[in-house]
Amino acid sequence: MRVTPMTDVPAWDEAVWGQGRGSIFAASGWGTYKTRRGAAVARLGVVDEAGDLLGLAQAQVRRRGPARQVYIQGGPLLTDKGERHGEAVLRALLAHLALGPLDLAVVDFARTESPGAVLGLLATGFKPVTTAGRHTLEVDLTGGLDAIQAGMEPRWRKALRKAERNPGLKARFLDDPGERLAAFDAFAAMYAALKTRKGFSNDFDPAAYRDLAANDPRHVMLEIRDGDEPCLVRIAHRSRDRFTDFFTASTERAKANAAAYLAVWSFLRRGVEEGCRVFDFGGIDPANNRGVYDFKRGLTRNVASSGPLWLLGRNRLVTAAAGAWLAR
Repeated sequence: MRVTPMTDVPAWDEAVWGQGRGSIFAASGWGTYKTRRGAAVARLGVVDEAGDLLGLAQAQVRRRGPARQVYIQGGPLLTDKGERHGEAVLRALLAHLALGPLDLAVVDFARTESPGAVLGLLATGFKPVTTAGRHTLEVDLTGGLDAIQAGMEPRWRKALRKAERNPGLKARFLDDPGERLAAFDAFAAMYAALKTRKGFSNDFDPAAYRDLAANDPRHVMLEIRDGDEPCLVRIAHRSRDRFTDFFTASTERAKANAAAYLAVWSFLRRGVEEGCRVFDFGGIDPANNRGVYDFKRGLTRNVASSGPLWLLGRNRLVTAAAGAWLAR
């Protein structure tokens, strides 16, 4: 078994999306975004003696003084054959990464975990760390739209009907690259205003992600206009079975016209049409963002764990300190 860098980007993406659990976080575009944000990205394939692919890992490496942080997001992904050799795949990856005394490896499956991969992490000494924030709400799409409507709270149904009856409110999925770029620019402006209005911050950089989101068809982009003015842009991403809410931004006008209800309903309809099994709301934070949580909870109460972060370091104190900091 050996680890080989995979520098052919189309071949990498073909391999990622060939796996049932493949997602944007393992795809090349996300790696490009992280490179623009200062990480050194290595796309690694694990193959056996017959040359068959067993696993994939896109590692984001950052140096902080004498220490490295190796962050594997959306993986490691195991192939069907690799699923039977999860421990060996993880040991091969760790040998290739050659963690130093102060280095830390972090695995964030982002809902792509498989039994073989989890067993591999446990067998190689990774420790799970979770927080309340690593939870989400999911909508089961397999029963169809009627079943979803039957389960929503009356206030949600009322707001949706209000939006649907508004002749000036139009929801449109965008496929043209030029329109997608324009919508993303509108989203970025709304998002900046939203952060100022609500007083929150994060490290998402819209300018660094703009072209990647606009040109990737697995990013589903929806624009809602009230008359001639865009009032909401919502972005999701698709995998084989999951339709995941990603980013949204809106103007103050969207509060009055219930645009968010129409946007999510449009996502649910599209997810059902495309054969997805689950709509993932992309996370909840009831303690610190009650309004958004109540909005999502009106549609579903099916809470699900987004999974822990998995940590491994050669120095137990480094691993313990990182775990304690993340657990805050």
